[in-house]
Amino acid sequence: MIKLKEDEFQAITRYMHSNYGVDLHKKRHLIEGRLSHYVSQLGYDNYMDYFEYVKNDKKNDEISVLINKLTTNHTYFLRESEHFDFYKQQVLPWVDETTKTKDLRVWSAGCSSGQEPYTLAMITRDYLGNKISSWESTILASDISDKVLMTAKSGVYSKEELSKIPMEWKRKYFRDYDEAYLSVTEPIRKGVAYRNFNLLSRFQFKKPFHAIFCRNVMIYFDKPTKNEIVQKFYDSLLPGGYFFIGQSESLASVDHSFKYVKPSIYQKEG
Repeated sequence: MIKLKEDEFQAITRYMHSNYGVDLHKKRHLIEGRLSHYVSQLGYDNYMDYFEYVKNDKKNDEISVLINKLTTNHTYFLRESEHFDFYKQQVLPWVDETTKTKDLRVWSAGCSSGQEPYTLAMITRDYLGNKISSWESTILASDISDKVLMTAKSGVYSKEELSKIPMEWKRKYFRDYDEAYLSVTEPIRKGVAYRNFNLLSRFQFKKPFHAIFCRNVMIYFDKPTKNEIVQKFYDSLLPGGYFFIGQSESLASVDHSFKYVKPSIYQKEG
């Protein structure tokens, strides 16, 4: 294993924090463990030369690899299913009753490989039924990793990954891809718009959202970064809109204006 020197550690952690908000100052062994073999494969014997290679890659392919290796894109269908129940039972009826423009605006921030936004799209299609053609209901899904976004856009998942999906959904919203994989149907795929988006960048959206899901993402941020991003989420919601975070997360130490609804679910009052 290539040893990570102090100046290399500081350079990588500063870069990840200043550009992506990812706080790795306590993750020295993680950086070393996840990068050492890859750095060797590329022909480098130290991290600084590799890091310069990453920064000079004009296509940004290597920064995407670095992000993938230093963050965890672990997700699965119906993860923390209570959130999806709340979305179906509370959020969608509220939008249906109050939105005259028939324009549902939902953002899956840190969407990883697509399981969350596709689930939201399926729930939405179930709820709206025959009315869906008269609604604009495309889910916005974003991540900083091009690699996971490519997986998400493909909409192809192993049958094992889909083991917890209701059989009715498999029949309605999936098609055989090959012996071991299924793919989401075209209407569901078109019901999600994927974007590469850095949460540290300026939020410029034409209209505010009814709901924002940013689950198990802020675990990578320090308190000042959380404060900044949570405020931007708050400003990006309609009054009455809902904000979902991971069930292992909390806003207890964050400066915010949200109303607490239940664990990991918050609302913008108004």
